[in-house]
Amino acid sequence: MIKISIVDDEALFLEGINLLFSIVENIRVVSSTTSAMEMIDKLSNISKVNFPDIILVDILMKPVDGFELVERLKKKYPDLKIIILSSHYKQNVLGHMFKLGISAFIPKNANKELLVNTIESVYKTGVCFTKKDHEMLIEFMNSKIKKPTLTNTEELSEREKEVLKLICLGHTNKKIADKLFLSKRTIESHRQRIMQKTGVKNTVGLVIYAIANHIYKLPIHYYTV
Repeated sequence: MIKISIVDDEALFLEGINLLFSIVENIRVVSSTTSAMEMIDKLSNISKVNFPDIILVDILMKPVDGFELVERLKKKYPDLKIIILSSHYKQNVLGHMFKLGISAFIPKNANKELLVNTIESVYKTGVCFTKKDHEMLIEFMNSKIKKPTLTNTEELSEREKEVLKLICLGHTNKKIADKLFLSKRTIESHRQRIMQKTGVKNTVGLVIYAIANHIYKLPIHYYTV
């Protein structure tokens, strides 16, 4: 069962989304609210068993908008998966949100299949991109973001690149260890060194770093809107 929370200041839209998920067997809404601050409070007080795997966030909200909410959530819960569900599906918005560490961006006019498939994909692999996302994100990175540089002069080793590719595929440390015939502790050490060298703080950041440095090519999901 995938546990999700939703924050959107349009009460009617929020009610509709809750109704939609009430008939989806493998997704359960554990909390929903029209206020970003209320969502922050809910997460601070929610039990571990009901803590969401994924949060769906709108962008245009007051007084705290989606940009600020995502930034706050990623600071407090760096591994929390966040999906943006917004009508403001533009290159600069998409690019900025991915820099903040979101896992996916869904237009509000998306159909049920895209919404459910994106949630399932993010739950399994950590990120989900459509073909359009991929094109917009690559163009944004090429035009507005300088290629990320390592925090020191040491480059990633071939083994670290191999581990990074498997991290991008959503594999756990244990699964990577099994694939590479190494111990879990060794993989944990590789992951830590990769994060130190790249200067990123979470898995989404590693994925974006790997894409920008041509270490990993995005799997593109050909869902229709």
